[in-house]
Amino acid sequence: MRALVSIFAALLIVISIYQLSFTWFVNNHESAMQDKAKRYTNNLYPSAQKKYPADKEAQALYQDTLDNIYKDRLKHLLDSTKDTKITWWGTSYQKSKENELLLGLDLQGGINVTLDISLDGLIKGLANNPRDPALLKAIESAQQKKLTSDANFIDLFAQSYKEQNPNGKLAPMFANSSRNNIKFDASDNTVVSYIHAQASAAMKQTFQVLTKRIDKFGVAQPSINLDENKGIITVELAGANIDPDRVRKYLQSTANLQFWELYNIADLSTSIQSADKAMENYLNGVSAGDTSKIPDSLRNTKNANPIVRIFYEVMREAQSAQDKSRLPDYVAVVGLKDTAHVNEYLSNPVVLNSFPSNLKFLWGKLDVDENGKAANYLKLYAIKTVPGSEKAKLEGESIKNNARQDYDPVTSDVVVEMSMDKRGADVWATMTGANVGKPIAIVLDDIVYSAPYVNGQITGGNSQITMGRGRNTQQSVEEGQDLANILNSGKLSAPAKIVEEQVVGPTLGKQAINGGAMAFLISFLVIFTLMLVYYNTAGWVANMSLILNLLFTIGVLSALHATLTAPGIAGLVLTIGMAVDTNVIIFERIKEELTRGKSYQQAVSDGYKRSMAPVLDAHVTTLLTALILFYFGLGPVLGFATTQILGILLSLFCGILVSRLITDFYTNKNRHFKYFTPISRRIFKHASFKFIEYRKIAYGISIVVLLLGVGSFIHGFREGVEFHGGRSYVVKFKKSIDAEPVRQSLSKVFGSSPLVKTYAGTDQLEITTDYLIKQEGSGADSIVAAKLFDGLKSFLPDGTTAQDFVAPNKFIHGSKKVLPTISDDIKLGAYKAIIFALIIIFIYIFIRFRDWRYSLGTIVALFHDVFVMLAVFSFLKDIVPFPMEIDQHFIAAILTVIGFSMNDTVIVFDRIREDSRIMKGSTKPQIIDRAINDTLSRTIMTSLTVFLTLLILFLVGGEVTKGFAFAMLIGVITGTYSSIFVAAPILVDLAKNRPLGAADAETERNRAKPALAK
Repeated sequence: MRALVSIFAALLIVISIYQLSFTWFVNNHESAMQDKAKRYTNNLYPSAQKKYPADKEAQALYQDTLDNIYKDRLKHLLDSTKDTKITWWGTSYQKSKENELLLGLDLQGGINVTLDISLDGLIKGLANNPRDPALLKAIESAQQKKLTSDANFIDLFAQSYKEQNPNGKLAPMFANSSRNNIKFDASDNTVVSYIHAQASAAMKQTFQVLTKRIDKFGVAQPSINLDENKGIITVELAGANIDPDRVRKYLQSTANLQFWELYNIADLSTSIQSADKAMENYLNGVSAGDTSKIPDSLRNTKNANPIVRIFYEVMREAQSAQDKSRLPDYVAVVGLKDTAHVNEYLSNPVVLNSFPSNLKFLWGKLDVDENGKAANYLKLYAIKTVPGSEKAKLEGESIKNNARQDYDPVTSDVVVEMSMDKRGADVWATMTGANVGKPIAIVLDDIVYSAPYVNGQITGGNSQITMGRGRNTQQSVEEGQDLANILNSGKLSAPAKIVEEQVVGPTLGKQAINGGAMAFLISFLVIFTLMLVYYNTAGWVANMSLILNLLFTIGVLSALHATLTAPGIAGLVLTIGMAVDTNVIIFERIKEELTRGKSYQQAVSDGYKRSMAPVLDAHVTTLLTALILFYFGLGPVLGFATTQILGILLSLFCGILVSRLITDFYTNKNRHFKYFTPISRRIFKHASFKFIEYRKIAYGISIVVLLLGVGSFIHGFREGVEFHGGRSYVVKFKKSIDAEPVRQSLSKVFGSSPLVKTYAGTDQLEITTDYLIKQEGSGADSIVAAKLFDGLKSFLPDGTTAQDFVAPNKFIHGSKKVLPTISDDIKLGAYKAIIFALIIIFIYIFIRFRDWRYSLGTIVALFHDVFVMLAVFSFLKDIVPFPMEIDQHFIAAILTVIGFSMNDTVIVFDRIREDSRIMKGSTKPQIIDRAINDTLSRTIMTSLTVFLTLLILFLVGGEVTKGFAFAMLIGVITGTYSSIFVAAPILVDLAKNRPLGAADAETERNRAKPALAK
C-alpha cells in the first residue's frame, strides 16, 4: 500500500509540475514579446507628453492611438512566433498556449453569455399551419409554464394543447407526407417523440453552427458548452479586446435570410387612417363597432391621431415628392426611445385589423453616419408576406456558402456579395422581373439590412447586402465579415437568444487576480504558521500535505483544461483552510491517545484508525453539497464547485495517505514528531463544560434565530441581478464620487430608483436597474446605455460623448444582464439545490448512524445555520458598506456552510456513539457532555483554520468574492455554535427513553432486567 501511494503521489507531482510549466513558459514568452512591442512603439513614436505637452485632451487621444499601435504590434509578434519553440523540450508557443492554465473572463476580461435555445420556432416550423390559433395558444401557455417549471418545453407544449383541447389530437397539426414522417392517425405520444427527436437534432445543429462561428471569431481558447436537458448553450470568450455588441450580434443571428416585396406609404394611406381612428377610439375607451360619436368632454387630446403620428413624417415626404414612383422604401422613422411604444401600438389587434392581412412590420438596421456615429432612430418597413406561410418567396437556403465581404465599385459602400443556386436564381429573376421600379427588402433575422430599388430583371442569381459607408469604415467591414461568416456557417434550425450576459473589463480582471492572489498567499502563510505554532514538528506533516494538495489541485485543473475563475480562487483559498482540517482531526486524536499514556507508535496508529470515520464522513458530506452546487450552478460558480470537488478528493489523499506515509517514513528511523506545544497543552486542557445543562438557553436562542429567519422573508432581501433580472454596470469615474447624487440623477431618467453602490474604490460605482429588462433585442441594450449616459453625464469629464461612454473599457468596466426568463430558472435551481442538499444530508446521516434522531438533529442545526445567514443578509443589507445580495455566490456559500457544518456535527456524533459504548451506566447528558468536551479542541481548530482563510479572503480578496466570504464567515461561526449547542443537545430530548447507541442500548436493557436474588 505504501509503495502504491508513493508511486501515485510521485506521478501526480510530475504531472502537475509538467502541466503548470506550460503556463510559466507562456508567460515568459509573452512578457518578452510585450517588451519588444513597447520598444517598437517607443522608438518610432514620441510619448503623448512630448508630442502635446500642454494639451491634456490631445494627449488622451494620442495615447489611445499609441495603445492601439502597441496592441497591433504585440498581436503581430505573437502571431508570427506561434511556431517558435519556447519550452526546454521543444514545444511551440501555440501548443503551449493550448496547455496553459485557463483563466476565466472574470480574471482576464471578456464576455460570458448563456443562450436559451428557442424551440417554439421549431414547433411552428414543423406544423402545417404555423399561424393556427390552437397551436399559438398552446405555445403561449407552454412559455408561461416554462417560467416556473424545469420540464422540457415540448412536453409542456403537448400538456398545454391537451388541456386546451381535451378531445383534440396533435397528428392533424403536424402530419405532412412531404415533410414530416407522421401519419394522420398517429398517437400524441408518437408526435411528441418525433418533435423531441427533431428538437434534439436542431439543438445539436445550432451548437455546431455556433461553434463554427466562434472558431472564426479569432478568440484564443473559447469555451462553448451545450446542456441539452436545460436547452441552453453557454459561451465564454475571454480576452481584453472583445466588443460585446459584436459578440451579441454574432451569436444571436439565426442566419435566416429572406427577400421580401414591400408596401410603400401610398399603398397604406387608407389603412393608416382607418387604424388611426380605431386606435384613438380604443385609447378613449370606445369599444369596437360602437358608431356613436364621442362627446368632446370625453376626448383626450393626448390620444389624438396615435397612428398617423407614427407615419406622419414619411407621409409628408411622400406628398411633396417630385417622383411619385420612387417613394421611400420605408414607411416610418422612429426614435430609438419610442420603438417599444410603437411596437405596442402596431401589435394591437384593433390596429392590425385595419391593415392588409399579409402585412408585417419590420425594423431596419441601425444606420451609421459618415463619421461612424450611430443614428438615434430606426426605419420601419412594411413587408408583403406570403399568405398561409411564414416563409418568403426566396429564402437563404438558396444562397451558396461563398458569401464574402467586398466594396461596391460605384459607391464604395461596404457590401456582402452572395450568389444563389439554380432554383434561387430562377426565383430571384422572377421576383426582380415582377418588381421593376419597386424596392425588395433583404432581411436577416427580421431586420431589414437594405431595400434596393429594382432597375431591371436580375438573372444569374447574384445579389448583395449593403452594410454602410463613411470615413470610418472599420466597423462596417467587421460587420460585413461577420455577416459573411454567419451566412457561410448556415442557418440555425433552433434560434438562440441571450438570456444572461456578463462583461468584464481587463481592469476588473486585474483587480480580481491581484486580490485573489494576495488572499491566497496570506492565507497560506497564516495557516502554515498556525500548524507549526499549534502542532509543533507534526505541523510540518500538515504543511507538506497542504502544499501537495494545492499543487495537485491546480495541476489537475490545468490538465483537465478547466477554467480558473475568481470564485475558483476563493475555492482554493477555502481549500487551504479545509485541507488541514483532515490533519487537525487526526492530530487531535493522536494527542488524546498520547494523553492516555500510549506510546508514540501506538498513538499514531490508533489516531489514524479512529479518525478515519469522522474524516470520511466530513469529506463525504462536503463533497455531496459541492456536487449539488456543480449540478445546479451556472457560470463562474461552477469554477468554485470544480475547485472545491478537486480539493476535497485530494485532501483525502494527501491528508490521510500522504501524511501517514510521511509520518511512517520518519518514525521508522526511531524518531517521532511532537504534537504538543506549550500553547496547545494549555488550551482546552481537561475541558469539562456542562453544555447540556444550558441547552434550554440555547433552545431559546434558536427560537429567536427561527423568528428572525422567518422575519427575514417579511423584511425582504436584496436580490442580485441573477435572481431578480436586470442590468448592472460597473462605471469608472475620473474622481471620487458619492453614490446618492448619482442615484437621484438616474432616477429621473429611468423613472425608477436604481441600486447604486461603491465598487472596489470611491471612484467606481456599480449601478443596477431593471429598466426595459422585459424588452428584448439589442435595441433595448442601446436605449438603456443611452439613458445611463444621460443620467451620468454631469458626473463625467466635460466633452464626454455617448460614443466615448459606451466604448469598451473606457468608462463601463463591466456589465451584466439577466432576463427574467433565466433569472426565474436560476432562482428555482437555487431553491432546489438547498432542499436537495438537506434531503441528501438527512438520508446520509440516517444511513451512517441508523438513527433518525441524529438525522433530525443535523437538519435542525443546518436550518439554524441557514436562518442565521438569511437574517443577517436581510436585516443588515442597508447597513454594511459592501453588497449583501442573494445571488449564486450566496447559494454557493449556503451549500458550502451546510457541508462544513456537517463536518463538526459528524465529529461530535461519532464521539457520542463511541463514548456510548464505553461509558456504561452513564446518563445521556454525561455521555454527550463528555463527547463535546473531548472533541472541542478539534471543533474549534477546524473552524478556526477555515475562519481565518475566509477573513483574509473577505479583507483582501476583492469585490467579486466579498459577499461570498462574508456569508461563509457568518456560516462558519453559526455552524460551530449549532454543532455544539443545537445538534448534540437535541439527542437528549428526542425519544428520551431510547439509548444513544448499540452499547448504550445494552446498558438500558440491563437496567430494565429485575435484579436476581443472591
